[in-house]
Amino acid sequence: MASANPCWSEENFSCPICLDVFSSPVTTPCGHNFCRTCITKFWDEQVKYKCPVCNKIFDTRPDVHVNLLLSEFAAQFRTCVRVKDQPYVEPAEVPCDVCTGTQLKAVKSCLVCLISYCQTHLEPHQRVVGLKKHRLVEPMDRLEDRMCKIHTRLLELFCQTEQVCVCQFCTETDHKSHPVVPLTQEYEVKRAKLGKIEIEVPQMIRERKIKIKEIKDTLEINKKDANREIADGGKVLTALICCVEKCRDDFNQMVKEKLISAEKQAEDLIKELEQEIEDLTNRSSEVKQLSHTEDHLHFLQAFRSLKDPPPTRDWTTVEVRPPSYVGTLRRSLDQLEETLNMEMEKLRDDAELKRVQQYEVDVTLDPDSAHPCLILSEDGKQVHEGGVRKELPDNPKRFTQHVYVSTRQSLSGRFYFEVQVKDKTGWCLGVARESINRIGGIILTPENGLWTLYYDKDGLVFRDDPAVRLPQRAGLQKVGVFVDYDEGLVSFYDVEARVHIYSATGCSFTEPLHPFLCPGNHNYGGNNSASLIISPVNQTD
Repeated sequence: MASANPCWSEENFSCPICLDVFSSPVTTPCGHNFCRTCITKFWDEQVKYKCPVCNKIFDTRPDVHVNLLLSEFAAQFRTCVRVKDQPYVEPAEVPCDVCTGTQLKAVKSCLVCLISYCQTHLEPHQRVVGLKKHRLVEPMDRLEDRMCKIHTRLLELFCQTEQVCVCQFCTETDHKSHPVVPLTQEYEVKRAKLGKIEIEVPQMIRERKIKIKEIKDTLEINKKDANREIADGGKVLTALICCVEKCRDDFNQMVKEKLISAEKQAEDLIKELEQEIEDLTNRSSEVKQLSHTEDHLHFLQAFRSLKDPPPTRDWTTVEVRPPSYVGTLRRSLDQLEETLNMEMEKLRDDAELKRVQQYEVDVTLDPDSAHPCLILSEDGKQVHEGGVRKELPDNPKRFTQHVYVSTRQSLSGRFYFEVQVKDKTGWCLGVARESINRIGGIILTPENGLWTLYYDKDGLVFRDDPAVRLPQRAGLQKVGVFVDYDEGLVSFYDVEARVHIYSATGCSFTEPLHPFLCPGNHNYGGNNSASLIISPVNQTD
């Protein structure tokens, strides 16, 4: 069979009348070619029979026949043009499963053959009787996955009981009693859920990013804490090393001094013994010389002049005892332990104060709670007793008998604040329950809802029943107060000395707390006119 020349153009196989590729081409006596339908219709409308191309007039209507060779070429050319005009498959489109080499875009998928076809390879399904019965659908990829493995039917339904896709036959067998819906309906339901997930997932991502930041921030804090601990530990270990070295030097010195003392004692005894030996040797010589004299007169006269024997010690009881070192090392170690304990206590207090200072809160004094004799600064940070009772409106929050004042803020959780007590001869400060009695006399005890540190000429006292008297602290200038609400803890610190003063543990907190101050009378214990000042925390590295 002849084949179409790929170099031929569409003009070689186009009808001059319809301008399309020949369909059943015929040739006129003048040699021009037309579609049989086109030339027949053209002549049906003409009075004279002529050629539409060269206008040659025929006496009678020509009897034309199909040009078989040209018809075959035109059919081949039409096929080539059709294949050429079909689009190639794009990445997101379904390819033809039959095409070899370059795949064309599928236009239909057959649910019987389970194959997708381009326009060219679909032609048998449009022509062959048996294939025409096959069910064609819009192109689908992975056709085998869209078919029921049991019934070889398209999965068009969704079983809501088992949450699986099923075919129509499945609803009559295994899923007969299960509610099923079309895939499109379930698709909308699931898509709505997906939309909700699309909203929730970014939120979850944001939350986790925030958590990552929190963890990283905590890690940074941990690193700073670790570096601080290393620095603080280095200080105490350095102090320990210095103490050990000093202890060693002192111990060595003590042992050497004892040894030197023993050596001196031995040397003195030896000198004394040597002197006695020398004296006795001289006397022995005199005695020996005299003993050889035969002259009676000379002997008696010389014996008379013989010196008295030198005094001597009874050496039978004299001994040099080795120095005793018993207890020397123990005393040195006891001194070392004491020094180490002092350094450790200082380190613990300093580290503890640094930790609680992180919970600093900004509090201001509440003028509605202040006793009428108290004078508050405009910023609510200072208070002193003015000596004159002011006329103020009644207020259920006001302390009426004692010169007390509380803060505006009620607090819980963990919090810390500092109060300057410099130049004061009497004061009281701490925390109080929100509902404490403010009318009349108040006993400052935890039982009555107040946890306070009190100072007067007799020293420091934690007000309890009974009161806890604390060691005197010289030069106390600023007091730090820390509360851990959940742990039931109230702690007081000497901020300047960075020393822990006292902690009340096992406290029962059932409502919010207010920082609480009492500056004392202005002339209490001498000049007490200085203010109590709520100070900002100055954390040291």
